[in-house]
Amino acid sequence: MTESAIATISPVSRLATLLASSHAPALDLYRGMATPKELDAPATETAALVSTAAVHDLGWIRRVAVRGEDRFRWLSGMVTNVVTGLDSNTGAWNLVLNAQGRIQGDLTVWREGEALELELAADQYDRLLAHLDHFIIMDDVELVPLDGETALGLTGPLAGDVLSRLSLPVLAEPLTSTRVDWNGFDLRIRRGYGVLAQHYEVWTPLAGLERLWHSLSTAGAIPVGSASLDAFRIAEGIPAYGIDIVERDLPQETSQMRALSFSKGCYLGQEIVERIRSRGNVHRHLRHLELSGPAPAPGAELFGPGDTETAKSAGHITSAAELPLAGTSRVFALGMIREEAELRHQSFTYTAGTAMGTARILAEPPSLNPERNGSHQP
Repeated sequence: MTESAIATISPVSRLATLLASSHAPALDLYRGMATPKELDAPATETAALVSTAAVHDLGWIRRVAVRGEDRFRWLSGMVTNVVTGLDSNTGAWNLVLNAQGRIQGDLTVWREGEALELELAADQYDRLLAHLDHFIIMDDVELVPLDGETALGLTGPLAGDVLSRLSLPVLAEPLTSTRVDWNGFDLRIRRGYGVLAQHYEVWTPLAGLERLWHSLSTAGAIPVGSASLDAFRIAEGIPAYGIDIVERDLPQETSQMRALSFSKGCYLGQEIVERIRSRGNVHRHLRHLELSGPAPAPGAELFGPGDTETAKSAGHITSAAELPLAGTSRVFALGMIREEAELRHQSFTYTAGTAMGTARILAEPPSLNPERNGSHQP
């Protein structure tokens, strides 16, 4: 694909445009941005994510500054997790709800000194900002898009080793951040949430992108595309809004309690969240699954063993992917499962085309690389 050809796919990430001048990778529309789909063999990319370190595009992340005298109070009233309680150079993942407690999107709030900033996916940007802006009424608050920078991701159990080789800081805890001058560029390094690996974002001015990409690659990080990255996300059991979490869902249905604070004070939709917590449970949950069989399409129904096609489904798959590993492959999925069915069954069946498979709920994250996990904690 030539540079002129990728220009017809809009919007295109800065990295995709940069790489088009050399080996022109195939692009995929991922989280609202055209980004390289595959940069090496799938097994090589997976091995980097699981065992060593991978460098990849994060050009689909958008940043928005929250400014004004009322910014802390207002933002705290709009999201489900802590804002005023954040320490400097830390972040928190949040859900954004409507008054009925339904999830309108997700974002990460970052605090640096007295500055507040949002990170959100490009495919949520317009809609979520319109939702937030609707509730700026008599508040001294302004939402200011931040341009002029883009981000590369560094993911894997040895991501910190790659940073160290470039004399860049390694962060001990997830959801912390720092800034550093590197070869004349002001880099913003953030460590995100991860289950099986370290997840870093390295934000650079646009002028530093090419040098940063080359430096991370030569320091040992394997370039990977969006297909492998998304398969690894599913293997980690990390849901994506618009795929695994949708507008009809309630927060507790997603099983993502790390996005909720029950001591932060009032926020939009809190009454519903608190009512669920204090008075009763929801009747379905998003669960992490491992499959025996091919990866089904999103929406594939799950049934209890022995149930006929006329039986009520136990739930459905929201996303699934095959993860090629050394000498084998494993298939993981996320699925929304009815509580009643989950209590009755240990496993479920599904169909993928003409094939059938079984799915079991994972009680804990899978071990993909046990020989390394013993010495390198994510």
